[in-house]
Amino acid sequence: MIKIKATINGETYEREVNPSQTLLDFLREDLNITSPKKGCDTGECGACTVIMNGRPVNSCLVLAPEIDRAVIETVESLAKDGKLHPLQDAFIKNGAIQCGYCTPGMLMSAKALLDRNPDPTKDEVIEAIAGNLCRCTGYASIVDSVLEVAGRKGKR
Repeated sequence: MIKIKATINGETYEREVNPSQTLLDFLREDLNITSPKKGCDTGECGACTVIMNGRPVNSCLVLAPEIDRAVIETVESLAKDGKLHPLQDAFIKNGAIQCGYCTPGMLMSAKALLDRNPDPTKDEVIEAIAGNLCRCTGYASIVDSVLEVAGRKGKR
């Protein structure tokens, strides 16, 4: 076992983790943070995307010991005081949520983009979410939602 200390959704955790445990399994099984979804387990689908130290990562590919001293954000960190994050509101308004399986990872990829580039172009949004597969929406409503939050909808 390896001792780690990490800040996850604003709360500091000190735990012992198995060296082969993934961040995804640590979040879901040890901390009961269930928004990151187990999809492919190979980093191909993006359903498990979280933000680690400001960058989107596939939590199925990060080993839990690697998060020592890291800052992790999951979709559970987005809503504040009972108010949804603007991205969550836009996804709902624009029909970017259908089955919802990809939504947490998609939201975190979009948030990471907007955190580093608050005024992205359509192509930059498409590139930022390229690692997140969605089988339901066709992506247009997702891209529109991110552009709306950035204030660029209609200026593609």
